[in-house]
Amino acid sequence: MTTIDTTAITVELPEAFDPRWSRLPGIQVDGRRISIDPAQYFFRFESNSWLVADWELVRSQLLHANESTESAVEQLALDFIKAHAESTTDAARVLATANEVYAYLFREEHLAALGLPQITAEHLRMLREAATLMALNKVELDGHISNVGPCWFFPAVTSVVFDLDDETGGMLDEVYHGGWFNEHRRIEAIKAHAALGGRLVHGCQSVPDQSGGVVAPYGASMAAFRNDLAQFKAGWIDQVYAHRVTDAA
Repeated sequence: MTTIDTTAITVELPEAFDPRWSRLPGIQVDGRRISIDPAQYFFRFESNSWLVADWELVRSQLLHANESTESAVEQLALDFIKAHAESTTDAARVLATANEVYAYLFREEHLAALGLPQITAEHLRMLREAATLMALNKVELDGHISNVGPCWFFPAVTSVVFDLDDETGGMLDEVYHGGWFNEHRRIEAIKAHAALGGRLVHGCQSVPDQSGGVVAPYGASMAAFRNDLAQFKAGWIDQVYAHRVTDAA
């Protein structure tokens, strides 16, 4: 791992996170306060800068914008990012922004139309927490994956933190990366992720592959991304599972 600045990351969010996040190395949760030691938490931490835009600006200017035959929703998001996003080295700002993004995307009003009665409001909370921490992962324009934390491997990390069985963890992963399975939600997600400077992309095509996701900048090389991911994922997934509490009741 190549480290640059491993200063501790601390953020206080509007709602408390599950204290079981502290099962993972390098992260401590104390109610609404989250502290991360990058040297222990990340498998790879080569960049401490991220692209973000103000969430309230996204809400007011982008969420209700409609695509047209001349400008697809991806173009709307790209134009917004070009106009309003800025680079920050403040990881707490990234986490706070991500928390707003995923509170919006995984809101309870969507449950009724999801068509998965086994998914509950509690599951949505798990999705919000894991996705918020996922926002610290990073892909460069050349496709190189510069930051990888445990939340890259969504089913593995949810099994460790929330004691989920493989089936439930896989089902949540489908909800997470499936854009809620329809175009309306995909469009919603594209707009919301402009606050994190890009679009949500996945190395996987189904649950068993478990190749994770990241908000990548528009224009990033997906071919290089896939190649980089293939080099590291198996060993790091095993390291996440090693923290599983096997006798959880």
